[in-house]
Amino acid sequence: MLKKNIILFSLILILNSCGFTPIYLNKNELQFSIEQVNYSGDRELNNFLKMNLNKYKNAKIDNKISIDANSTYKKIILSKDGTGEVTNYQLETEVIFLIKSTNRKIKITERKIINSIDDKFEETKYERSIKQSFALSISNKLISELIPN
Repeated sequence: MLKKNIILFSLILILNSCGFTPIYLNKNELQFSIEQVNYSGDRELNNFLKMNLNKYKNAKIDNKISIDANSTYKKIILSKDGTGEVTNYQLETEVIFLIKSTNRKIKITERKIINSIDDKFEETKYERSIKQSFALSISNKLISELIPN
């Protein structure tokens, strides 16, 4: 029992001082503000992106960024069963961001394979939640690309 306590205590002590800090811990200390984003492409995905990128608007910062975003969303049939019913889909989204101030293009792609669900309403809800997670992932990747090293 004493040996387990010593091992547990030393493990906590070692892991506590490893120096890990989350990347997005200091969101308020960003050196830029995303002021304007012009969206084109898939409307639902763009709405989710807009919700995520609005967090990075800050009127106090002088370095304001304007972005053009072009998104595409595809639902590709991967396989069908013997009766012709779809069994697997691949959901794929691609967003190309054009940073106007630097004329830099950032292309971000996300993919996920899902199984078909008999209840189409539930499948649509699930697909919508995947789009939300795609938008969150894409906006986080964009912000990490925009952060100067």
